[in-house]
Amino acid sequence: MSRKPKKGYFVRGQFVAEGSELDLEYKRELKGGLDGPSRTELKRESTELQELGTALLTLRKDLMEGLALPDKLVDGLAEAKRITNFEGKRRQMQFIGKQMRLLSPDTLQAVREALDIQRLGSAKDTQALHLAEAWRDRLIADDAAVGEWLAHHPQTDIQQLRALVRQARKDAVPVSNAAVSQGLAPRQGRAYRELFKLVRSVLTGGKSDESFDEAVDQETDDE
Repeated sequence: MSRKPKKGYFVRGQFVAEGSELDLEYKRELKGGLDGPSRTELKRESTELQELGTALLTLRKDLMEGLALPDKLVDGLAEAKRITNFEGKRRQMQFIGKQMRLLSPDTLQAVREALDIQRLGSAKDTQALHLAEAWRDRLIADDAAVGEWLAHHPQTDIQQLRALVRQARKDAVPVSNAAVSQGLAPRQGRAYRELFKLVRSVLTGGKSDESFDEAVDQETDDE
């Protein structure tokens, strides 16, 4: 006995049976999503929440504490940081994704804002680092730069600045043609490092940043 053909229609060569999940999705889309989000929209939202969960692994401790996330999610993130096995990590991130879907819209917005604050802060730190490096090099290379610096930053300890500049110039090893041809960088002394720290301190209003100290220490460790 032949089966009664199913009622439906074709979309781009694909048969869509009436009452099927695909049929309901198309109808929701045609009605402007009044019956709820489409499968595509749900998938997009799920992907975004998974990415937010992954980004939370890199969030600074102070920003994380300000979010007041559920303990289950906080513990899950801590566990994900400890896991090194690829498959175990993947399963843990799936768990985190599920926990992210349980967060309220306000909490999710707070997560996005915290991540934005961290990204903006990182960009500013990098900019400040490059500015301090540029000023240090100018102060060593050009007498006029010292006067220009003091005009912009009169609060600087003038005696300390001039002493560091003089010492950094003395410590600088002339670069021979042979060294240049071999790609060797000149070795820098302690004054070179201390001058950078002084300039950075003035530019940041006296705020200490350990990442800056580490950067310049690594640069001049071979003195």
